[in-house]
Amino acid sequence: MKTPKPESSTENWKKSNATGRRKGAAAQKAGASRRRRTSLTAYSEAEIREIFRRFSIVRPEPKGELEHVNPFTLVVAVALSAQATDVGVNRATRDLFKVADTPQKMLDLGEERLIGYIRTIGLYRNKAKNVIALSEKLIRDYGGEVPRTREELMTLPGVGRKTANVVMSMAFGIPTMAVDTHVFRLGNRLKLAPGKTPDEVEDKLMRIIPEDYLFHAHHWLILHGRYCCKARRPECEHCVIADICKFEGKTADVPVPLPGPQPG
Repeated sequence: MKTPKPESSTENWKKSNATGRRKGAAAQKAGASRRRRTSLTAYSEAEIREIFRRFSIVRPEPKGELEHVNPFTLVVAVALSAQATDVGVNRATRDLFKVADTPQKMLDLGEERLIGYIRTIGLYRNKAKNVIALSEKLIRDYGGEVPRTREELMTLPGVGRKTANVVMSMAFGIPTMAVDTHVFRLGNRLKLAPGKTPDEVEDKLMRIIPEDYLFHAHHWLILHGRYCCKARRPECEHCVIADICKFEGKTADVPVPLPGPQPG
C-alpha cells in the first residue's frame, strides 16, 4: 500500500488561507445581511413571523370596515374616508349606494344631490367633485370598470397610493400594504418598519413581512392600531404581542392569552 505523501507546510498554509477567506466572505455576507435588516426593522425574522402568527389567530379572516357592494363603491368609500372615520362614511354611503352603485348612476345623481348624501363627511364638497370626476374617467377611459393596477387607479381623481392599495387588496385580492395613520404609527412606534413617509414604511413592511402572511397583513396592522395600539394611549395590557413589542413606552410585557389551543 502506497503511503500518501505528506503535505508541505506551504500547501497547508494555502488550504488554511483559502478556508479563512471563505469563512471571512461568509461572515461579511452575514454581517451585511444583518445590517440591511437592521435598517429595515428592529425585529428578527422569527419575531416578525411570530407577531403575524398571533395576529392571524386573533383575526383569522380580517375584513376592512368600509361597507361596499362592488369595486366601484369601494373606490368611492375609500376616497370619502380620507380624514374621516369608517363609521361616519358607512353611515353616509348606506343610502348613497342604494341609488348610485355604478359610475353611470353616480353621474346621473349629480354633484349637488351627491352632496346631500355625504354632507356629514369632512371636506364633502371637494370629495363630491372627485367622486363625479372619477366616475366620468372610469366611463371614458375604462369602460365603466375599475382598473386593477396601482398606476391606473392612481390616475383617478381623489385616489392616492393608499386608496389604490386598499382597492387592489379588497376588490381584487392582490397583496398590498395600505399605509394609513394606524399603520404608519405602528411602523414607527413599534420600530417594526420605521420611516419618515408612508411610502418608506410601506416599502419596508413589504420587504419584511413573510409572504404567507402578506395578504392580510395591512388589515391586521390597521385593526391592531385602531383597537389596541391606539394613538393617545396604547392598551398594552390587552396586547397579544406585548412580550415581543419593542415600543420603549409600553406599559406591559406579558401578552394576553391567544384564543383556542396553541401548538406545543
